[in-house]
Amino acid sequence: MGKFVNNVAEFFKFCEENDVEFVDLRFTDIKGAWHHLTYRMSAVNEDNLTNGFPFDGSSIEAWQPINKSDMILKPDVETAFLDPFTADSTVIVICDVYDIYKGELYEKCPRSIAKKALEYLNESGLGDVAYFGPENEFFIFDDVKIVDNINEAGYKVSSDEGEWADNEDIEGGNIAHRPRTKGGYFPVMPTDSMVDLRAEMMQVLEEVGLEVVLGHHEVAQAQGEIGIKFGTLVEAADNVQKYKYVVKMVAHLNGKTATFMPKPLFGDNGNGMHTHQSIWKDGKNLFYKDGEYGNLSETALHYVGGIFKHARAVAAFTNASTNSYKRLIPGFEAPSILTYSSQNRSASCRIPYGAGEAATRIEMRFPDSTACPYLAFAAMMMAGLDGIKNKEVPVGPMDEDLFELSLDEIREKGIPQLPHTLRGSLEALIRDNDFLKPVFTQEFIDTYQHYKFETQVWPDEARPTAYEFKSTFSC
Repeated sequence: MGKFVNNVAEFFKFCEENDVEFVDLRFTDIKGAWHHLTYRMSAVNEDNLTNGFPFDGSSIEAWQPINKSDMILKPDVETAFLDPFTADSTVIVICDVYDIYKGELYEKCPRSIAKKALEYLNESGLGDVAYFGPENEFFIFDDVKIVDNINEAGYKVSSDEGEWADNEDIEGGNIAHRPRTKGGYFPVMPTDSMVDLRAEMMQVLEEVGLEVVLGHHEVAQAQGEIGIKFGTLVEAADNVQKYKYVVKMVAHLNGKTATFMPKPLFGDNGNGMHTHQSIWKDGKNLFYKDGEYGNLSETALHYVGGIFKHARAVAAFTNASTNSYKRLIPGFEAPSILTYSSQNRSASCRIPYGAGEAATRIEMRFPDSTACPYLAFAAMMMAGLDGIKNKEVPVGPMDEDLFELSLDEIREKGIPQLPHTLRGSLEALIRDNDFLKPVFTQEFIDTYQHYKFETQVWPDEARPTAYEFKSTFSC
């Protein structure tokens, strides 16, 4: 587990020892999707590993214009690992994108932005390392049907675990043991039907270098989670990309399909990406102070205050789809109420129980996996650092069940909330982005919000839904 390669010389030795035939170059686009370009091993040498490989940046959404399309993929050889799914021995290397026109890391490359955020942390003197521990939840379905035409729209997901399958004819018989709505947390087999599938995912994740801690069924029907050890900001984001790749591929090879979509099931819990965070300096955890509430230091509280102050804009990166906001409603363990609490999962920020100095951290519970992890982690850290600089104080602590509060009670207590739509978060980003500027350029911010309006907000707002027909047709 961990790194397989530390430098270019070790890379070639690793490839030789594993009879590698192909080198697969991976990079991440603005929405967080992985792309790849595959070279024969015989065409890879020290020069192009060091100086990079050319590719067409105009064919990637929201990147370069066609008249300035030439860009460079710069491999980070320390990320190399063997692809566990290819028929021929293939080594995957994660890359940064280099802008040949400006002679620098590309301002729209999410991984490059994350690297700049870490550089900013060091230069600010506020810390020298940021640790992030994401928890990406997922659903496993047996079949998915989607219709999106001018005169019809709809979807249907199938899972043998779904309570809707009680009266279905299933090959081999209907076993009838099912988690049912909100009943999936920790049941044993046969109710938990995904034990072997998760175990296979956990084993493959370790093969590609991730340190796996645990796996379990989550609250919703057909929902699971696998816990991965935290890492530094860029490392943790790399691990999210590897994690999603492995989960989807293992499901696929078992005749199923995995999704990290925040809210695929109405009335049941959705998929989050709870994100644990801490800032360290000179080997000391700056978030720790013994004896304080949750052992959180003043620095940690200011960090939380900064995220909450800018949360409406940060959400454009952490909750990056229209579907994200269908998850962020009370009663489904997806808090949108911006306060903090020790152990309380209804607060947007939870302080995990029983943490000494090494483990003291904050857990932001509103992000989800439609986020590009590099952008989401960088945006949260930049907001947190702004909070430290300006000594922002968050509302809280609040230890009551916040899901029980009415909107009027939330307002009376002066607790801010996340936006209720992606449009709301993007409009907040347009108004509030100076805290990002040391790392995110204005061109990137403009490109990002335009891209999200064009690919998410406007198409979603233009489409009638089944529920609108149900509620409005007879008007």
